Parts: sequence; C-alpha cells; structure tokens
Amino acid sequence: MIENNQVSNRWLMLAILFIARVTMGFQYQAVAALSPLFADSFGIGLADLGILVGLYMSPGVVVALPGAAIGKLFGDKRVVSFGMILMIIGGLIMAFGWNYPLQLTGRVVAGAGGVILNVLMAKMVTDYFSGREISLAMGIFANSWPVGIAAALLVLPLVGNTAGLSWAMLTVAIFILIGLLLFYSMYVDVAQAGVKSAGKFKISGTALIALLLAGIIWAFYNAGLAMIFAFAPIFLLEKGWSLLSANSTTSIVLWLAVISIPIGGYLADRTGKKDLIILGSLTTFAILLPLSAHTEFVISIYILMGLFAGLAAGPIMGLPSEVLTPENRGIGIGIFLSLFYVGVVLAPILAGALLETTGNPGVAFYLGSVLLMLGCLAQLAFRFLAKRVTLSATN
Repeated sequence: MIENNQVSNRWLMLAILFIARVTMGFQYQAVAALSPLFADSFGIGLADLGILVGLYMSPGVVVALPGAAIGKLFGDKRVVSFGMILMIIGGLIMAFGWNYPLQLTGRVVAGAGGVILNVLMAKMVTDYFSGREISLAMGIFANSWPVGIAAALLVLPLVGNTAGLSWAMLTVAIFILIGLLLFYSMYVDVAQAGVKSAGKFKISGTALIALLLAGIIWAFYNAGLAMIFAFAPIFLLEKGWSLLSANSTTSIVLWLAVISIPIGGYLADRTGKKDLIILGSLTTFAILLPLSAHTEFVISIYILMGLFAGLAAGPIMGLPSEVLTPENRGIGIGIFLSLFYVGVVLAPILAGALLETTGNPGVAFYLGSVLLMLGCLAQLAFRFLAKRVTLSATN
C-alpha cells in the first residue's frame, strides 16, 4: 500500500494510464467496426473476420505471464512505451497491407504491444492502489477499454466510409502515437514513488488456485463482452441495419458501461458487497445477452445491458489483490491476465465458427451467456478459497 506522503498524485497517474489504455480498446475494435470494409477489401468471410478480431489478443497467451517480469528488469514505463510502439507498427502494417496475410501479421504485432501495455498497466494500478479503493481504481482503469471501443465504433466507420479503410487504420496509429507521447512525458514510474516489488514468486497452492479462478472469471466476463463488441454489429447488419446505425447502437452498451463500471467499483469498496455485485452483474448480463437476439426492442435491451454488465468489472479486477502479496504481484497478475487472453482469443474464434456453421448471428450471444454463468460458479469457488488464504495469513 502506498502512503499519502509518498504518492500524492496517484489519481493523476491513474488518469494517464486510463488515457493511454483507451488506445488499446480503440485499436482492438477497429476490425469489428470496419468489418464490411475488411470483408470487401480482402475477400474474407465471417470466420476469417472472427480470427482477425481474436488474433489481437493471441500474443497474450505467451506474453502476459512474463510481461511483469520484463517490466521489472527494464522498468515498467520503458516496457509499456515499447509496447505502444509495437501497437503503432502493427497499425501501420494493417493500414498499408494489401492482403489478408499482412493484416494478420499487423494484428499480431499490434496485439503483442497491447498485451505488454495491458499487463504492466494493471500491475501499475495495483501498485498504486492496493489496499485502498482498489475496486474503484480498477473500475476506472477498466473503463478505458469500453471508452476506446465505443469511440472506435463511432469514429472509424465515418473515416472508413469517407476516406477508405487505409485512412481509418492510419487514424488508429496516429491516436496511439498521441497516447504514447502523453504517457511517456507525464507518467511517474511506481519505482520512483517508493514502491518496489522484489523477491521471487512464492504463493501457496490455495492462493494459486484462487488466482486461477479469478483469471477464469475475468476471461469469461470479457468473452461475454466480446460477443457484443465483435458480433452485435454483424447481427444488426443481418437484420437490415446500416453499418453506421449498427455500430452506433452497439456503442450504447459501451457508453453506459462507462457509467456503470466506476459505480460498481465504488459500491464494492463502499459497501463491501463485492461478491453480490459480481454475481448480480454477471447473471443479469447472461440473461440479457441471448434475449437481445429475440426482441425488437434491441436498444432497450442494450441500455439495460450497459447499465448492469459494467458493474462487475472493477470488483473482478480487484480479486487478485486479495490473494497476492507485493512480492508476487507482478507474476501473479501475469497469470491472471494469461487466462483472460486465452478466453478472449478463443471465444471470438469459436463464435465466428459457430456463426458460419449455423448461419445464425445470435449464436454468439448464447455462447457468451453460457460463459457468464460459468463465471458465476468460478466466483463462488474463488470466495471460498480466498477466505482460506486470508485465514491462513492471519494465523
């Protein structure tokens, strides 16, 4: 935990991390927001689009775990800056790439940079806020993701329809460059604030299983969100909506999540009812997701989804801090996010394959609902084990 006299600007640091991470959500959503342009330009189908969407997260399967250790070796700030440079390079490859293999290459390069950014920034927030307002801080931090995605849904189709796919992807790279300049010039590395994470990774078996469960919860939660991000625009296009209307309507979920995510974090810290907030949010989300495929009141369902789905984000991201010590926090968060990346890589690919097989865009929403309910079960198991970890630490 960081004392007030050591770090008086932790909220400013959080704001800088927030703005820098918005660029990651913006880049991730670029493919889904411009899906018709990608399909027309490169002659690809829904399954290929699903692969291109999920591929952004694929480097996380191997990069997330050692990410924090790399940051410790070279400095978190330097490594995050390098990650953002990779995001820019990948974005430029996609902007000027003339075939589908080059698009895949650029997506992987950009995704590798995004993984580095995501893992180390999550650790940075935990270092600054562990033990004090962690759910709220993580909620605000997590909010950068839907902000970036919603911004992409609104901005990129306008640029793409007006100037073409290349200019839209070039816009993504320019946006990341602006975020990099802000981060590098203003962020104060946590090591300079008197916090060090030294020592080897040591964790009990019970705490490790609890950590793995926390990662599964976060993975399944984000897989449910990915069904909206990646496939709601396609679903609405199939129903006869225009590209702009489909993307704008989908963004309703994300803009309302911008409001509900910090509220969920604040309520979890203020009331101590973290489990209730997580379970209530996931259950409601799991009900609304498939319901949205069988109603004419799509906008109303999306409004409710945005208000309830976002409540769980901050409390879930705060779960690792309950079973990790400062000494094992870096690698622990790497493990936590490794599972997240496995989930968000496989879920869009599986959903895309199911969609192509069945011809029913709504099948992605059923998949998301099942994963969300499995996340509820994982939360119950996590709480049981986390209590044992706390009891063991106090004895």
